[in-house]
Amino acid sequence: MPRKKQETEKKKFENPNVIGLHSEVLEQPITETLETNYMPYAMSVIVSRSIPEIDGFKPSHRKLLYTMYKMGLLTGPRQKSANIVGRTMQLNPHGDAAIYDTMVRLSVGHDALLTPFVDSKGNFGKVYSRDMSYAASRYTEAKLSAICNEIFRDIDKDTVDMVDSYDGTQKEPSLLPTAFPNVLVSANSGIAVGMASEICGFNLNEVCATAIAYLRDPECDLFETLPAPDFSTGGEILYNREEMDVIYRTGRGGFKIRAKWRYVQKENLIEVYQIPYTTTTDIIIDKIVDLSKQGKVREINDVRDETDLNGLRIAIDLKRGTDPEKLMQKLFKMTTLQDTFSCNFNILVAGSPRVMGVREILEEWTAWRIESTKRRIYFDLQKKQEKLHLLKGLERILLDIDKAISIIRNTEQESDVVPNLMMGFGIDEIQANYVADIRLRNINREYILKRTAETADLEKDIAELEATLNNRRRIKAVIIQELEKINKTYHTPRKTDLVYASDIPEEPEEEPVNDYPFTAFLSREGYFKKITAQSLRMSSEQKFKENDSLRLSFESANSHEMLVFTDRYQVYKAKMADFEDSKASALGTYLPTKLKMDEGEKVLSVIDPGDYSKDLILFFENGKAARVALAAYATKTNRKKLINAYSDKSPLVSVLLLPEETNLYCISGDGRMVIFHSSLLSQKTSKATQGVSVMKLKKLKLVTEAGFASDTKVENISRYRAKIIPGSGAVLKPEDRGEQQLSLLD
Repeated sequence: MPRKKQETEKKKFENPNVIGLHSEVLEQPITETLETNYMPYAMSVIVSRSIPEIDGFKPSHRKLLYTMYKMGLLTGPRQKSANIVGRTMQLNPHGDAAIYDTMVRLSVGHDALLTPFVDSKGNFGKVYSRDMSYAASRYTEAKLSAICNEIFRDIDKDTVDMVDSYDGTQKEPSLLPTAFPNVLVSANSGIAVGMASEICGFNLNEVCATAIAYLRDPECDLFETLPAPDFSTGGEILYNREEMDVIYRTGRGGFKIRAKWRYVQKENLIEVYQIPYTTTTDIIIDKIVDLSKQGKVREINDVRDETDLNGLRIAIDLKRGTDPEKLMQKLFKMTTLQDTFSCNFNILVAGSPRVMGVREILEEWTAWRIESTKRRIYFDLQKKQEKLHLLKGLERILLDIDKAISIIRNTEQESDVVPNLMMGFGIDEIQANYVADIRLRNINREYILKRTAETADLEKDIAELEATLNNRRRIKAVIIQELEKINKTYHTPRKTDLVYASDIPEEPEEEPVNDYPFTAFLSREGYFKKITAQSLRMSSEQKFKENDSLRLSFESANSHEMLVFTDRYQVYKAKMADFEDSKASALGTYLPTKLKMDEGEKVLSVIDPGDYSKDLILFFENGKAARVALAAYATKTNRKKLINAYSDKSPLVSVLLLPEETNLYCISGDGRMVIFHSSLLSQKTSKATQGVSVMKLKKLKLVTEAGFASDTKVENISRYRAKIIPGSGAVLKPEDRGEQQLSLLD
């Protein structure tokens, strides 16, 4: 670079005013960045957005419903959704689209909730269809549904704390005083930062009955009144008492739910009319079409979504002679017509997220509801005491009405009226103000007698309220009475049926696999080929990608399984029949894609486990070897991925299937070999065993190759043999460095 240009570049670098260049770099510890920038955001998402609270609502739900309540939509006519959304933005700053999405989910028309809170009119879409989108907010109307009476009935009686809105211009409730455990009634899900929540809905009447039973006896059997969750989309829960008990106790777990269907013999079709809450009609239809194209389901002529105003309907046209029961069992297994709902009852309690079981949730809701009821009773008590206080002052006036009129008439200044009444009748300022504000037409004995006649009733009510306020049992009785009234007023029939294991027909046996022998080939890049003997005779020269080569080959059969070992300490299980027959001239099937491996995961070896009766020998870089019973990899369920499938203490070098006791060898990075008999390795039942040392390694040296001694060109085995392990071995002689078995790391 010329000298002049160098000086110019130097000046630009030294000038702090040049855009994009700085004379000084500011450093900030990552811990400080996380504390000042990330943690406030994470806490805001957890506490103020994604996790529901003990009233069963997220902030977005609460702000919308409270706005609708203040707009008079509990008793008034419906209003345009756009108007409601606009008003809600005064409390919720997240934009009109997010607010309208919230309204849609809470609406009757969307069918997302068993007990919806928004009485909707217009197209609000359907939760069970992603293609049936809702209309714009300018076309739809809404108001609060009747159940909201049980949410807002006592909100003006100081039952909950009122807090400032985000801009400080309004007040809004921190919680809504729900008179029933809405946290269990309303299905809710949310993803926060580092945590999530997934709450299944329960039937309103069953929840109220359970809350009543809990208030009477905290040790009651929850299953008597709350057998299982209930979903707005119906379906059938495959009921397992043990699984449900885990969910009820811990708040975590899962259960299976499947669609309801019927066979229409006249049209030779299957009609699916209820589906799991976790899926949609579009996903189900797409999967059935995909299975038909792959040839895995051949009994179907056509599948259609015939959902209309009468409700959900998926029509599956059958081929002649098809058994609908067997077909549905197959579809339950291969599509989301049967799905799993995973529970995570994560709820905010006093600002802290907690994963709770059903009994704990009822305990927290009961404590909160008792406090809310106490505040309402105290509010009513204060109002009655204030009124009684005023009537007590009015009673004093009854003794001499003429005197009161005379005091008012003879007082020269208006400001002296109240003090003169206080002195004249011995009443306080509040009572005097009340008397002074009585209209002239009401200053008669009849009016005053009617007002003071209320005194006895007020004193009785006050005594009753004070007794209730100081007695926890009586407060519980009030809550129970309210729950019984809700249970009677809002009858909600159960939509999701329970199906017990004994009622479920057995799954049809899988079609027999066409069994035949073949030779399997695995390349170093992870390409797998199964080639029959006839195809090999025609062409035995294997084709590979550039820079790829053969890793291993073995004999197998189409009815067998295969175990695929990877570098992420995982093993994938697959059936040989799932792979198409190949030719030597083809590249084969790329296993990471076929088995849906993790990104960057590489194949190390493939094993045919046969009947899982033999042993595996696993060699590691640190000089250890483990003998593991193949039975440890046999699973009763159709699991396709085994995590922590072998020890993660050292990288894997080689995997050997041991048909019988024989000699094994290891070669280290410094060219030494040790040969030992496999009987020196004792069998382990744990897959993750670290094994035992079989070769003594020098510092910084690793095992690079291992296998069967019979596969080597070594003639003098005794030179390298170790009678006990670990052995040091000996340096390989040039004549023993023949074509040896390929290692996994070559």
